[in-house]
Amino acid sequence: MKKNHPFHLVTKSPWPILTSMNILTTMTGMTMWVTKKELTTMMIGMMMTTTCSMLWWRDVTRESTFQGNHTKKVTQGLKLGMILFILSEVMFFVSFFWAFFHSSLSPSIEIGMNWPPKSIKPFNPMEVPLLNTIILLSSGASITWAHQSIMMNNLKKFKKSMIITIILGVYFSILQKWEYSEATFTIADSIYGSTFFVSTGFHGLHVIIGTTFIMVCLMRGIKLHFSANHHLGFEAASWYWHFVDVVWLFLYISVYWWGK
Repeated sequence: MKKNHPFHLVTKSPWPILTSMNILTTMTGMTMWVTKKELTTMMIGMMMTTTCSMLWWRDVTRESTFQGNHTKKVTQGLKLGMILFILSEVMFFVSFFWAFFHSSLSPSIEIGMNWPPKSIKPFNPMEVPLLNTIILLSSGASITWAHQSIMMNNLKKFKKSMIITIILGVYFSILQKWEYSEATFTIADSIYGSTFFVSTGFHGLHVIIGTTFIMVCLMRGIKLHFSANHHLGFEAASWYWHFVDVVWLFLYISVYWWGK
């Protein structure tokens, strides 16, 4: 986009196409890791993806905060982009739920026509999974508190609520890691193990990404990058976090409770 355009003031960026190529490299490397136990390609892809993402977000922050290039049109475009990204994530998780319900509603003869298979001892949904549900719902409330605080330009309450959200996000990840270590089955144990670890594992990855997103917003908030009428970066982080919360509710109800 041309810089002298009255509505679009941001310049063209090389980061979207480079990030896409690096994600392709990462996924190719992941396939090689699973099939050939070769980690190099995946690690290179992950490092390049992280680097390009950081540089991309750095440029967006500069355009928004220091250069004043985020006009109403640009902001609308960024909001639409975030909405479409979250919709793509919704479809990503729909595929996992599809696999789960396809296998659980009509168990095949290979797994004894039972769900869960007789060899699988599932987690008790009233223990760690319920605690994790309470943690994520509480974090959703705290990030909503942060949003209200920033709308009132109350930096002190904004920092406090953001720190609470980050602590809850980290606590969730620690508990999930502990839960995995206590599992009596693995990802290789029938379709149950595959659907369980892939769906909850990718959700856990999204929690880690969301926690990092919120950490960055906290640092930006401390540096006074946000105001009551200019906080799109934080708004995108809160949308993403609420999406993570909703996905976990579906996982808890279907995989942990109903699929027990």
